[in-house]
Amino acid sequence: MVEYIVTVHTGFLASGSTINNINIKLVGTDGESDHTWLTPWKIALTFVKGLVSSEYASACLNLSHLVLIELDKQRLPLFPDDAWFPAKVEVKSPEGEIYNFPIYRWITDNEVHQFREGTGLWRLVIFCVPTTEDEKQKQSKVPVMIVTEPKVLNTTTLNLTLFPEYTQQHWKEDAFFGYQYLNGVNPVLIQRCKVLPGNFPITADKIFLHGHCKLTDEMQKGNIYLCDYKRLGGLQANTINGKKQYLMAPLVLLQKTPDDKLMPIAIQLKQNPADDNPIFYPTDSEYDWLTAKIFVRSADFNEHQLNVHLLRTHLLAEVFAVSLLRNVPMIHPLYKLLIPHTRYTLHINILARLRLFSETGVFTQAMTTFLKRSLSEMTYTSLCIPDDIAERGVEDVPNYYYRDDGLKLWDIIYKFVEGILGHYYKSDAEVQQDTELQKWTSDIFEHGFLSQANTGIPQSLTTVAQMVKFVTMMIFTCSGQHSAVNSGQYDYSGWMPNTPTSLQLPPPTRKGTTSEATMLQTLPDINATAHGLAAIWLLSKQSSDFVALGQYPDDHFSEEVPCKMIQSFQGELEVLSEFIKARNKGLEVPYTYMDPKEIENSVAI
Repeated sequence: MVEYIVTVHTGFLASGSTINNINIKLVGTDGESDHTWLTPWKIALTFVKGLVSSEYASACLNLSHLVLIELDKQRLPLFPDDAWFPAKVEVKSPEGEIYNFPIYRWITDNEVHQFREGTGLWRLVIFCVPTTEDEKQKQSKVPVMIVTEPKVLNTTTLNLTLFPEYTQQHWKEDAFFGYQYLNGVNPVLIQRCKVLPGNFPITADKIFLHGHCKLTDEMQKGNIYLCDYKRLGGLQANTINGKKQYLMAPLVLLQKTPDDKLMPIAIQLKQNPADDNPIFYPTDSEYDWLTAKIFVRSADFNEHQLNVHLLRTHLLAEVFAVSLLRNVPMIHPLYKLLIPHTRYTLHINILARLRLFSETGVFTQAMTTFLKRSLSEMTYTSLCIPDDIAERGVEDVPNYYYRDDGLKLWDIIYKFVEGILGHYYKSDAEVQQDTELQKWTSDIFEHGFLSQANTGIPQSLTTVAQMVKFVTMMIFTCSGQHSAVNSGQYDYSGWMPNTPTSLQLPPPTRKGTTSEATMLQTLPDINATAHGLAAIWLLSKQSSDFVALGQYPDDHFSEEVPCKMIQSFQGELEVLSEFIKARNKGLEVPYTYMDPKEIENSVAI
């Protein structure tokens, strides 16, 4: 008999332990072992969360290279069945060779589950691919998820002193209004304006420009920027407390001033020019101008939450995750690379559907219409920050820390992905011939982008470089981009007048009709404000088991080269983090949302 040392790691998760018996069988290229019970009752407590157990498995002959293990869990008489969360299994052969079998999933039934060896033999084990419909059905099941409800803020005990003091002090200022387009929670809307839109009829004699220059000259110099909320046009806002709410689709023009500030210079609150749709300027009365900015900030809240945050991070991450689980086996290098960046994404999206987007949630009416518009306009290039920055013409806007940090982060991720995938794919032909990779890609195109070729999303991957960019986009979207549009929500929205979730009065149809009283009447009711703040506070809160970008507590990769690449990746992220911290010491408003130490590995909140 030939003996193998089997070491089982149970995951450190609540309810991850089991008192059931665990059976294992080893499968090698030259045969398979006997079935071995790893947990006879006398040591049933071996598989407690976080613990490691070592035992022996026997075979009649040497199995040569191990490629597969089979695990099943059987209930003990008189004891209840339970779930088990094995992290990984390590097997040491008689020759001293170590084989790694990453698992990291729940086993809840009494069926046999197969797990392939985790090193670089993924292309050689085609005989382990399920052949019967029953086997395919078993292996295509999405792992069981336990959805844990996060603690919801008790709005009756909300401490008002927690509101961001800086936002409270500066929300009325034009410079802070403009700054948020660069480094607030919606830093992807602003674009350079070379020609005014036809529906934004600004007259040169009414507009005030900093530096006493002409608008046409400033546009030619690249100093004029536009924010257009056209996707919100025609949408009907909710009815709250029996009151109709109002949502506008503004156009905002901004100027980069000689002292490198971004200042608003004109606001039109509805898309179509009309006598009852005046263009507001900073030279108007205090409350005319402030009310116009409030309507813009409320529009920005809806554009940000539904498009920039929900659609372009949460729902995209869900598409990436489901396609990965549906099409890519655990042994595949793409699975091992991407699975850490899907952690909790399905769970948090389920909760969002129940709490925020249900009939009683914060977002209800017109959401579907808006999401359809947003999806129809989404492009592949807009998801890749180097391309997006160039397309929007914002390469040289000063003090744009989202851009500066985001581009550095993209390059670090790209280099890491290029190294990992380049280790496995040596030619473009290998990319083209990988059916699992191709199915993952086509599934994303079909179900995530509704097979719309005009999005530019690849329908298939034909080169190593194309694959690297696509995977980089996925990781960046699920980590850095989500952090940039999520983590600062309470910072900028915690002081409600800066970002009203809804507005109760229509916008002024002529100038000179606003006052402090009408402005206050326009802002949402207290209960609506508290409801919105509770959601924003929860969404901005770092999870208790936060995993920073580049940290991989689950050992999916066991090969020497990828493990060294992970260490190098972590080192480069550390350098970027230190650079950002040093830069922030000189800033009045530090920008931390792209600091790798503050970025979660996945869309987990």
